[in-house]
Amino acid sequence: MSACTPARTTDATRTERVHPPHSPPPAPRRRLRLAGADVSASIAVFLIALPLSLGIALATGAPLQAGLVAAAVGGLVAGRLGGSPLQVSGPAAGLTVVTADLIHRYGWRTTCAITVLAGAAQLGLGCLRVARSALAVSPAIVHGMLAGIGVTIAVAQLHIVLGGNPQSSVLANVGALPAQLADLHPAAVTVSTLTLALLLLWPRLPGRAGRLLRPVPAPLVAVAGGTAAAALGGLTLPRVDLPSWSSHALPALPDGPVLGLIAAVLTITLVCSVQSLLGAVAVDKLVASRSGPGPRVPRSDLDRELLGQGAANIVSGALGGLPVAGVAVRSTANVRAGAVSRNSTMLHGVLVVVAALLMVPLLELIPLASLAALVMAVGIQMVSLHHIRTVTRHREAVVYAVTTLGVVLLGVLQGVALGIAVAVAVALNRLAHTRITHHEEEGVHHVHVRGQLTFLAVPRLSRVLHHVPQGARVVVELDGSFMDHAAYESLQDWQKTHTAQGGTVDLTDRRPGLRHDETADDPTGTEANAAIDTAARRTPPGAEAAGPESAGTANTGTECRCRPWTPWRNHQCATAPEPAPQTAPAAEPPQRDRPTHSRQPDHPGQSNPPGQPSRLGQPDRTTHGYRLTHGVSAFQRNTAPLVRSELARLAREGQRPSQLFLTCADSRVVTSMITSSGPGDLFVVRNVGNLVPLPGAESGDDSVAAAIEYAVDVLKVRSVTVCGHSGCGAMQALLGSAPGDGTQTPSTPRTPLARWLRHGRPSLERMADTGRPWPRLAGRSPHDAVEQLCLTNVVQQLEHLRAHESVARALREGTLELHGMYFHVGEAQAYLLTGADPGEEEDRLFDPVGAADASG
Repeated sequence: MSACTPARTTDATRTERVHPPHSPPPAPRRRLRLAGADVSASIAVFLIALPLSLGIALATGAPLQAGLVAAAVGGLVAGRLGGSPLQVSGPAAGLTVVTADLIHRYGWRTTCAITVLAGAAQLGLGCLRVARSALAVSPAIVHGMLAGIGVTIAVAQLHIVLGGNPQSSVLANVGALPAQLADLHPAAVTVSTLTLALLLLWPRLPGRAGRLLRPVPAPLVAVAGGTAAAALGGLTLPRVDLPSWSSHALPALPDGPVLGLIAAVLTITLVCSVQSLLGAVAVDKLVASRSGPGPRVPRSDLDRELLGQGAANIVSGALGGLPVAGVAVRSTANVRAGAVSRNSTMLHGVLVVVAALLMVPLLELIPLASLAALVMAVGIQMVSLHHIRTVTRHREAVVYAVTTLGVVLLGVLQGVALGIAVAVAVALNRLAHTRITHHEEEGVHHVHVRGQLTFLAVPRLSRVLHHVPQGARVVVELDGSFMDHAAYESLQDWQKTHTAQGGTVDLTDRRPGLRHDETADDPTGTEANAAIDTAARRTPPGAEAAGPESAGTANTGTECRCRPWTPWRNHQCATAPEPAPQTAPAAEPPQRDRPTHSRQPDHPGQSNPPGQPSRLGQPDRTTHGYRLTHGVSAFQRNTAPLVRSELARLAREGQRPSQLFLTCADSRVVTSMITSSGPGDLFVVRNVGNLVPLPGAESGDDSVAAAIEYAVDVLKVRSVTVCGHSGCGAMQALLGSAPGDGTQTPSTPRTPLARWLRHGRPSLERMADTGRPWPRLAGRSPHDAVEQLCLTNVVQQLEHLRAHESVARALREGTLELHGMYFHVGEAQAYLLTGADPGEEEDRLFDPVGAADASG
């Protein structure tokens, strides 16, 4: 027996399988299990992919069957081998311009060979495991590339929509547009207009009928409507022409200049890879934000995704198909349809194969004008206003614009290269550009440094600091996220010299309370200058919990080391000990760089930790009056300089908040922290239980109604939010009240709190009504009756809001929106109310707000 052969041991407890002699044992049966969600999702994706694949093939000038081949291969090959289970691959609109240019230069068969070579290049990149490096490309470049491609597609397809033929370039298409407008084809314009109308209006169908019909994909409805109109009206139009599969063109050996072919392969590889990898990351975010129970979907393996895309391009090119990449529209539809595995993507590819073989007569009824209108709409949507706002907010609009224009005027590869060059130039300019200003205010010299403080700015910084008089008080504000070693040493040397000459120096950066001497262990300033929100108006109220006194000032021993929104217990900061008497041993000084927090009981009645004296009844520095004074002093010292200019502007211009935020008076609910808002953003109304008394109700409260009227009619707020929270004491009191508490006899005294809580009884009655569905939290059920009442109360108070005249009028005019919100204190998680329309008794769902839910 070979030494490599394992010895077989017998197990008396194991039952031997019995099978006929001289025959192999039967193989274990493997059943293909298809989840119902995957089947329904695959059908939805197939209905979107079918018209889009034909339309993209039409836009590229390739045989229409090439689009179906790419869709089928993308579903079967990329879906099976790729690293993103729910991403759907196929012919992508982002490749339209590149493929059309290759077909125009080299012909269709050579383009197929280029696709095969690009797939091989993707396989090589996947084996080198460089997928993550592709994500280093600036999003402004990617969005600009897609926008430029979208403009090119839209301008070219506009000619087909009008009944003509597109030219070879964007400039030629724009130049030929006046002549095309003068020679319209009425039938083509009619079908295209109907297709666009259905495409835009179908997702916006109102009412119950709209909710029933909206699941049908709008692209399918639009193309089907245009086809039906052309058939019923007897319109003479060019239609889809699918040649016999026996004459389908396959790739040939590349024929053309070697450098041109290499550039073409690199272009296809770059565009396919970047689009697919970014799409995989986007799909992960969609899956993570999907609520409700279900099977766990693994995160994308980007290197495997690159291998899968390379294999799909090799197969697609070999079979005469278009280049394949991850497609955002189909992937989004797949996730939102509830797909749970890669089976949905593969099944969609099977359906495309079936349609290409059995539905040819039906597909040949589709007018080309209808497909052109569909692709033109896709091209227009690729110019995303959300992306434009995002890159503008991050000061990368120049990169976006240059990339877009480069793609439109020069080509995809040239436009991307221009975008990369401009992005590098912008980054270098930001690193080198630093603005340093100096002014005197009330005897204090303020030196403000805006931008990154590197060795390039040291000469200007030294020149400005040289003009500061000796012995003066100086505040140096560092408004940047980086300071290199040269700048750090220069600043520190000047600080020591100025302090030695009798002056004082306060060095702060954008984090209130940061002391410059805390960066002694971090000379590069990486940690000390970590960036937070750039606008001073976003400094959260509560930033008054600032850090130690600045360098150069005496340590009074009472400095607070708690910083805004860092872990703390009721914001009670440990203070440095008082100087010990001469007869007592010297107290150990506190560590300078480690914030300490007092340990106080979490609940009333809980004893203090051993060795900790009680804080109650002590009239010394730990009294609440002292804490208030010290907090205000910290605000004046650290936060006021940052928000003074903004508050001065608000004082001049008056308040113009955009939202009315009505929430509970609970001290744990900090509106500015939850909403990341600053001065002038929110008009806040707080009361016990976040209640909105009905107009004219017994024991009504005019203060809440007056605030609502003032916010809606005078301040013209655009939204009103009612925010409840977990563990609400008012809701606990409502649940614990006896049935007769609200109807006490006149002789029985009623406290103001009991009279106020009567406005919450409709919420209690709503929860007790078994005919109404309870509001629910997405992903889990409410923990107890108190949480259920807190959720129900938000819904009920929104109905009370609608009863106020000013709110009802603004809702009718469409100038106001109402929102419900629930904040779970223990989880630090906010939930937004979605679900039924006002007045409809259907499920109300509170969806969690994630860290990626940022709307442009």
